[in-house]
Amino acid sequence: MQLKKNTKVGNNLNLYLFIYLFTIFLTFKISAEANLDGNNTDIKILDKISSKNELIKLANNKEFIYKDLSIKSIKCTDSKFDDNPEVKAYIQVRDLTKKDRNNVFVFNGWMFSSSPSIAPFDHPVYDIWLIGCY
Repeated sequence: MQLKKNTKVGNNLNLYLFIYLFTIFLTFKISAEANLDGNNTDIKILDKISSKNELIKLANNKEFIYKDLSIKSIKCTDSKFDDNPEVKAYIQVRDLTKKDRNNVFVFNGWMFSSSPSIAPFDHPVYDIWLIGCY
C-alpha cells in the first residue's frame, strides 16, 4: 500500500499565515494613522518686553514674519486618539535683526506641547509655545 501526501493542508497553512500577517500589518497601519498630520500649526508668542502674547496660525511650509522673527512650521502631528494626547511640530525660527547671520536659526527642531522644556526656544525678547495642530 502506497501512502499519499496531503498537499492541501500545506496550501491552507500558507493561506492562514498570509491572513494572520496581513491582519497584523493592518493593525500597525491603523495605529500609525492615529498620529494625524496637520496642515496648520498654532503657536503662542510672548513678547517679554510688553508682556503681551499673541496666538499665531502658521500654514505649514510657509514663512511667517512676526516683528523681528521669521517663523516656519515644517510639519506638525496630533495624536488625538491616545490616552495622553501629544501635539508636536518641527519649527524653524530666524532672528531678522542679525543681518550677518541670516542663514543661522535661533531655533530649529521639534516642539512638544506637553513638555516645552525638552527643546526650549531661547530668545531674549520672545518666547514661543506650541498650542495645536490641525
